[in-house]
Amino acid sequence: MAQASEVHSAVQQRYGAIAESRAQSCCSSDCCASNVQLYDAALVSDLPIEVTSLSLGCGDPVTIAGLQPGETVLDLGSGGGIDCFLAAKQVGETGYVIGVDMTPAMLERANAHKQRMGVTNVEFRRGQIEELPVVANSIDVVMSNCVINLSPVKPAVFAEVFRVLKPGGRAAISDIVTEGEFDAALQADLNQWSECVTGAIDAAAYTGLMTAAGFTKVVVVDKAEAEDIVERKPGMPRIFSARITARKPA
Repeated sequence: MAQASEVHSAVQQRYGAIAESRAQSCCSSDCCASNVQLYDAALVSDLPIEVTSLSLGCGDPVTIAGLQPGETVLDLGSGGGIDCFLAAKQVGETGYVIGVDMTPAMLERANAHKQRMGVTNVEFRRGQIEELPVVANSIDVVMSNCVINLSPVKPAVFAEVFRVLKPGGRAAISDIVTEGEFDAALQADLNQWSECVTGAIDAAAYTGLMTAAGFTKVVVVDKAEAEDIVERKPGMPRIFSARITARKPA
């Protein structure tokens, strides 16, 4: 298995390159491939193409989050900001959304989108999801979209999510999971890891890590074959896009 620092470097390099290339592209509806089709069309209809073209997730965590006006939301690996901007609309002016990302180019794009859209209840912070720049017991809802699978230290991620949530707070996650495990050689392939493939773990192991971190009511809301999102090669386990919810005890 690759070292944590190597994984972080590979992931940052890949997503930084995506952010920079799309910033320089035409960004019309037919030239910027993204995963925006995973959202209900009405949900993203008023977002500019610059935001939706950087939709790189594997699902829609916003819908299962059940956001309410006035809530404080944290988005792990916020990228170009699509889930943050969707959440901002739902929590309203009395709510607040924090996006955390480790890639400078993505943060630059997200802040440019924020300025262009005139959004005032969203903030983007640089940091790693294994060590969140967020105070404890301050967040109502933590969301994440196809990011935790990229972490080489997933128990640390779930421990941090648990730490920052208020008692009774909840998590709403879309992520890549598997049925079975990748072998050691594939787990050492940094290209496959940074493409949201070999960093994924078995769904039962994933929810088990959440339970071990202290979460209750851990539920796999739904999961679907992820062949349209990630390429499954011979010898790999079955790969799914799953939506998962959980609670921090009150």
